[in-house]
Amino acid sequence: MSLDRINTVVGGAEYIDEGARILRAGGLVAFPTETVYGLGADAFNPEAVLNIFKAKGRPQDNPLIVHYASVEDVKGAVSHIPDVAYKLWETFSPGPLTLVLPKSDALPLVTTAGINTVGIRIPNHPVALELIKKSGTGIAAPSANTSGRVSPTLSAHVYEDMQGKIPLILEGGQTDIGIESTVLDLTKDTPIVLRPGAVTIEMLLPVLGKVINHKGEVVVAESPGMKYKHYAPTCPCVGAKSVESALRVYSENPGAVIVGRDSFLSALPNSVTARSLGESPKECMRSVFSLLRELEKDYSYIIIEDFSDKEEYFALYNRLKKTTGGVLV
Repeated sequence: MSLDRINTVVGGAEYIDEGARILRAGGLVAFPTETVYGLGADAFNPEAVLNIFKAKGRPQDNPLIVHYASVEDVKGAVSHIPDVAYKLWETFSPGPLTLVLPKSDALPLVTTAGINTVGIRIPNHPVALELIKKSGTGIAAPSANTSGRVSPTLSAHVYEDMQGKIPLILEGGQTDIGIESTVLDLTKDTPIVLRPGAVTIEMLLPVLGKVINHKGEVVVAESPGMKYKHYAPTCPCVGAKSVESALRVYSENPGAVIVGRDSFLSALPNSVTARSLGESPKECMRSVFSLLRELEKDYSYIIIEDFSDKEEYFALYNRLKKTTGGVLV
């Protein structure tokens, strides 16, 4: 498939059959999930999967998640399914949880970035599930944006990055969760959260008994979102430890905007340009990527509240640390 001069169509559920046809023919289709929009290809077609990396400009050592519509279908992509995986699927799927399991020989190494494990997810979105069912295969799909950019939560975001590169973007409205799935590695003695998301450790503990967050340097990426800078707007973006530090940097940067929770912004003078993420973790996660995409068009500098000391916002902090490149003021 050529990635040049493709007429990109945006269409609703009436285009699902066409999307399935494109996938079976080795093409790429963007589709909505409850987390973010994904850029999909047949997970078992090496050439099609390689075109995901080309369209995104994605490093080829960054593995892809394979999406299925049911637990029964998963067996073709993995060599072994532990009992605890079935318990987790029963509790959290369809939903924003990806399980890392041993890959099968049938799954090409290009899909898993050369490693012998694969992330498996059953998304909770009617368009995604119908597309997977009608395509008749597992769909490998990272977020449908240029690599390193802010993840898309609207079809318009996908079009900004992927127009002319893919034939079809399936419309599904704004995504409900707004950040990527939790990735849980079940191939270790103790389950490890490789990427936090809406399914938290506190939610996993009743099923698993013990689970830990990944810490330390990432040499080999066992999950998307671990190794490279992600979620970056086109203008500079820094984290602010306090309202005072946010105001100091704001005063030094004409064209800046301050972003944070309602409770953070309430301490700002009325003359300051500011935009709210909401207040609860759920509200902030749902709005953050869409807001960053909006603000990068209108402002030259983004100052965003630091969430590093707020445990209940851990998944949001994980994304924003990459957004800012870890720069705190």
